[in-house]
Amino acid sequence: MSSLFAFLHHLAAFALVGALAVEFVLLRGELNAKNALRILIADTIYGASAGTVVVVGLLRVFFFEKGAAYYLHSIPFLLKFALVVVAGAISIYPTIQFLSWRNAIKQGQAPAVDERKRKLLLKIVHIEFMLVVGILLCAALMARGVGYFG
Repeated sequence: MSSLFAFLHHLAAFALVGALAVEFVLLRGELNAKNALRILIADTIYGASAGTVVVVGLLRVFFFEKGAAYYLHSIPFLLKFALVVVAGAISIYPTIQFLSWRNAIKQGQAPAVDERKRKLLLKIVHIEFMLVVGILLCAALMARGVGYFG
């Protein structure tokens, strides 16, 4: 069962990164109705993947693997969890923006997004990518027992 949850955790993480990459590429291109819909779909996949990563990750911490006592005494795990929380928090703004595009998309129109807002959305997605890199580093350190203080 532990292997199944590890697989699900990694699958969701890869889906998350893929969805984030789609958002980034499409935000850099022409923002027409078709691409806006694709961004909205990618963001939905991103959110579902992020939720799956967190839920499956917590199940692994509390019911599988090495147990909660181990992970709660691991500096990389605590940092990883903090980075996940930060990534989740900063992803709220783009999601709200993308959801606000729904009426325009339903009418077959491009959403009205000025260049300043588009650059801000791109910057946030960039930051999310950097947080993912930090999360991956923490995962590798954690798996090797680096920073364990128990």
